[in-house]
Amino acid sequence: MTQLKSASANRYEQSFNNLKAKQQGAFIPFVTIGDPNAEQSFEIIKTLIDNGADALELGIPFSDPSADGLTIQYAAQRALAANINTDVCIEIIKKVRDYNADIPIGLLLYANLVFARGIDVFYRDMSDAGVDSVLIADVPIREGEKFRNAAIANNIAPIFIAPPNASNVTLEKVATLGQGYTYVLSRAGVTGTEVVANMPGKDLIDTLNQYNAPAPVLGFGISTPEHVKEAIANGAKGAISGSAVVKIIENNLDNNQQMLIELGDFVRAMKAAT
Repeated sequence: MTQLKSASANRYEQSFNNLKAKQQGAFIPFVTIGDPNAEQSFEIIKTLIDNGADALELGIPFSDPSADGLTIQYAAQRALAANINTDVCIEIIKKVRDYNADIPIGLLLYANLVFARGIDVFYRDMSDAGVDSVLIADVPIREGEKFRNAAIANNIAPIFIAPPNASNVTLEKVATLGQGYTYVLSRAGVTGTEVVANMPGKDLIDTLNQYNAPAPVLGFGISTPEHVKEAIANGAKGAISGSAVVKIIENNLDNNQQMLIELGDFVRAMKAAT
């Protein structure tokens, strides 16, 4: 299997190196592209960038998001109701990349969306749009080779998940095959703030580091600055917050300006904890 490094892994590497020089970790917000509609979604993503996001994790809406809790399921439903599909997502991503040339852009999505477009075509189109990484939520690492090969062939970093109770064999595969960063699950289950994060012991992150894994970033249940501080204290290079961000969108659907103000406040508070 090829160990070629994708060009997009370099945007992550540059970002993590810059943060290390400043003795900071990364704060990475997640939103569903097109939620609540295409125009406001772009304004939301700009707000995340303008208020200090170090990278972006963007979801493509899907009708059956099995790894997600209700908050992100509702976001996908809102986007689909606004006629958001993969083509519209690509146009929004292009606008984001034009807006900021340096921020790493990651996608988190489901395999059906890749298959629907064709694996090679999907990765080519995303590379052309300016995407840096792709994480497919419902593809375990043992089934990831064809996606990984297509990613690297198109200069996209393949992201793999390190589950909380993974064997060392699995963690070594995650470390060897992943690029850009490593998505470390804080707990089993689905996304959401209803169940708070269980910070993995330093042992899990130390094991990933022993295998020279890409930067470990903690996700699932990250909703407060304290969660971010604890993640970084345990050795994570950053933290991803999804449901807490999307909940702000949900709570302000009738007031776009207030939505952007609250999102900006949240991102600044979370970033300050890094």
